[in-house]
Amino acid sequence: MKVGEKDFRSIWHEVADPGSVHVIDQRKLPFSFEVMTLRSSGEVCDAISSMAVRGAPLIGAAAAWGVYLSFLAHSSDNDIYSSVMIDAHKLKATRPTAVNLAWAVDYMTEVLKSYPDAGVMHRAAQGLCDDEAERSRSIGVHGLPLIEEISIKKGGEVVNILTHCNAGWLACVDYGTALAPVYLAHDRGIKVHVWIDETRPRNQGSRLTAWELSNHGVPCTLITDNAGGHLMQNGMVDMVIVGCDRATASGDVANKTGTYLKALAANDNGIPFYSAFPVSTFDMSIDDPNQIVIEERDGDEVRKIDGINIAPENIPVSNYGFDVTPARLITAIITDRGVCRANRDSILKILA
Repeated sequence: MKVGEKDFRSIWHEVADPGSVHVIDQRKLPFSFEVMTLRSSGEVCDAISSMAVRGAPLIGAAAAWGVYLSFLAHSSDNDIYSSVMIDAHKLKATRPTAVNLAWAVDYMTEVLKSYPDAGVMHRAAQGLCDDEAERSRSIGVHGLPLIEEISIKKGGEVVNILTHCNAGWLACVDYGTALAPVYLAHDRGIKVHVWIDETRPRNQGSRLTAWELSNHGVPCTLITDNAGGHLMQNGMVDMVIVGCDRATASGDVANKTGTYLKALAANDNGIPFYSAFPVSTFDMSIDDPNQIVIEERDGDEVRKIDGINIAPENIPVSNYGFDVTPARLITAIITDRGVCRANRDSILKILA
């Protein structure tokens, strides 16, 4: 995707500097565009934990490079595999909800087990990023007809899409998940408009989604987190598309806190609700959504904005980072392999 006149991915590696990986510091957006250079698995862990790097697919991609950097750091150890596995466990512990993180780390450690070579590890990490970008593009391809269908029904009038948090190219390597169909529709000339939830407490909607959609020229409007129900009641939303950090084998999806409330409002108003993500986000070992570990984050994220108190200093805070939308509220799931229903049989068919 473009930033100004230059094409960017949200993570990249430069051949001239093999011991590093570059990412956009998302904590600084939209006020400044700054690139971070990460040179160790520890720095990758810090970037993920601090949410300089966030979004399930991007977290996985960053973790893959983290395993590669760990391999470089321990290349002279007698037992490289054991040393790297210590760093791998630290990477996995940074964000417990996103399944892409553990998936990417496990993939890289399996490569290491079979081919303990820097060149092979480098190609594996780069290949994972390239594949992630292609998966996002494919999500866009499969989701595009859903937007086209509504556009045709409306006689070419604007399709109003509500999204929550940030599931665009910043959260992935390129294109995005929930926003990939939006970008493809816009680029094809379909009239689209996106309602952007601010997504408290870290404001990924107002700071990230608004920035990237505006930068690409997609018409959009920022709303408070709780305004979506009113818009739906008044016929101002045609569809909802959100991302996902972990999905059960039964089709329940864990996404940023507030997603469940949007799904309830969409269901009550007969508005289609879609979750978009690559098939790697399915955790087929989980049937019960209660088995998903929901990350609880620092209360200061709620008490403060950029270090400024907006609540009594010592007020107790509950700050769950995610909630789970049950499959019964999901119209369909948009994946890189096609669109499926939110149930085990349909999911198994898409995975076959």
